[in-house]
Amino acid sequence: MEELNPQRAQMADDSMVRNLAAQAEAIWPQEADFLNGYGIPADARILDAGCGTGEATRRLADLFPSSSVLGVDVLESHLDRGRALSTHFGSRVRFENRSIFTLGLPARSFDLVVCRHVLQSIPRADDAVAELVRVTRRGGRLHLIAEDYGMVHFPKRRRDTRGFWPTLPARFGAAGGTDMLIGRRAPAILKALGLADIRLAVVVVDTLRVPRQTFAAIWQAWKDGFVDAIAERCGIAPALVADHFDDQLDTIRDPGSYAAWMVPVVSGVVV
Repeated sequence: MEELNPQRAQMADDSMVRNLAAQAEAIWPQEADFLNGYGIPADARILDAGCGTGEATRRLADLFPSSSVLGVDVLESHLDRGRALSTHFGSRVRFENRSIFTLGLPARSFDLVVCRHVLQSIPRADDAVAELVRVTRRGGRLHLIAEDYGMVHFPKRRRDTRGFWPTLPARFGAAGGTDMLIGRRAPAILKALGLADIRLAVVVVDTLRVPRQTFAAIWQAWKDGFVDAIAERCGIAPALVADHFDDQLDTIRDPGSYAAWMVPVVSGVVV
């Protein structure tokens, strides 16, 4: 990843925190139904890998009130925020600084391993998934939100979004060694690792199911955090990238318009 000056790095981090909160608000109501259908033990040991500020960690602890949940991430500032917001859970919820590639945790340790909004942003995602499988017990389930930016749908407004989604994310990922379309590959990754009962469901973040202000908060955070990086990696003017985001934000906020972001939720059982 390119070096960021301190001001730009802080802006990127601020937008990430806002994005994590808005994405959880938008996605969790549908995602929780999938998690409830897995048959997880009431006293499950749960790992939230790449937990960020703990938005999902806390929701997992609420959803499974007799479970223990460990959130791991490599950003200590995010872990500190997660700890501060989770004190009411006591020792049942913990946060540790660990890499998703080398967790340093015992094999077959968790009944449920969750990894949300991470795989599209890292190189060697297949290796990370293999590490997640390693720490999932036999009969336990791996649950992934594997984003795919070919599943974003907007009508034409001032701009034709077909020139943005998925063209620019694919170029952005290729320039940084990541796969921004990994959602469609995730079932095959789990199949190659020997998982069973592989499922793919879709959370629909759209202007009918999700409050427009929540949907818009995700897009605004993406704009604030990624315009310059997209422009640099894709070789286009920042003003053009920003204008595309502004055009899409106008669509989201317009009560007469419709837009949708389809979010793949992929899971499988370790055997």
